[in-house]
Amino acid sequence: MGRFLPPDHSRGDERTLGGYQAVHARPAAFAGRDGASYSVEIEADETGDPAAPFGAYLLFVRWSRDADPRPSGHLETAYLARGATADEARAVLGAMPLERVKSVLDELIAEREPPSGRPWWEAMHDDGGES
Repeated sequence: MGRFLPPDHSRGDERTLGGYQAVHARPAAFAGRDGASYSVEIEADETGDPAAPFGAYLLFVRWSRDADPRPSGHLETAYLARGATADEARAVLGAMPLERVKSVLDELIAEREPPSGRPWWEAMHDDGGES
């Protein structure tokens, strides 16, 4: 099981993703719009682009609702930051405010939600379509 570590506010701004991770020595966690719990990590990978060889993205791990929580899936973004090194790209993404990280999570969940089941002629009015 986990252990309590008191936050060290000298390590960063806990209102940003990277700052939260540094201050609390653990990943940030959110309740998604689907009711599931998610933790988030900043990952980086090679982009294949010589101008910005590394890209950073968010990896959200969904946790089961069982009594013994375990990973039950994940969501990930496209590259949200780029840099000359993996650490540089991660640092750029680490400056993202936690409120924006939560919005990104909810957007990813919404993209995967099944259609509303409403007829297209009703749904088109919500999307700004013409009647």
